[in-house]
Amino acid sequence: MRIRVWDLPTRLFHWLLVAAVAGAFVTAKLGGNAMPWHGRIGLFIVGLLVFRLVWGFVGSTHARFASFVRGPAAIRDYLAGRWQGVGHNPLGALSVLALLGVLVIQAATGLFSHDDIAFSGPLARLLESDCVSDLSSVHRSLEPVLIVFVVLHIAAIAFYARVKKHDLVVPMITGWTEGDESQSAQGGGALAFIAALAIAIAAVIAVSGVLLPEPPLPEVNPANAPDW
Repeated sequence: MRIRVWDLPTRLFHWLLVAAVAGAFVTAKLGGNAMPWHGRIGLFIVGLLVFRLVWGFVGSTHARFASFVRGPAAIRDYLAGRWQGVGHNPLGALSVLALLGVLVIQAATGLFSHDDIAFSGPLARLLESDCVSDLSSVHRSLEPVLIVFVVLHIAAIAFYARVKKHDLVVPMITGWTEGDESQSAQGGGALAFIAALAIAIAAVIAVSGVLLPEPPLPEVNPANAPDW
């Protein structure tokens, strides 16, 4: 029978993150006038990640980390064909956590990065220039790692569709899959969504730099001041 597997917030997060990561990649490659948009997309990704982390505790059944983050025994059962369930399988959960982890590091370092030309992350002025350069280097070096994870994610989806005849894309669009009634997702209501969204918005505001004091104006040497 058809059961509810992915709630609407989880599905929106997933597809908005796909679009945002693609946008961040394109704007980074374009550079120049596209870099301010790269920064805005980066802040949007921060909000999405914070929302997902909170939703992993207050969302519906299969969106919660407790429902799919399991130990080695569950992974062995899955590899042996003994695992039965819906949502993320024990091995897929590792991929999800790894991808989220790389994105968190990428987004966090981006807040303190600069491009050596005209763009600086919203929090870059909080650190010394050497530290900013180091974080910028990490931010750039993680790009191919992120691409590898995305490619592996897509490859896994294709493998499940062609080999296991299990479509993972449609349930992430519609929210429904086949399963036992007892496996249908529960929870993750409106109050939980509002709370997670509020925390995500607060996080974006906090890291956007708008709450930082204005940088001091450069001192003017009276000897160099223009004689009006």
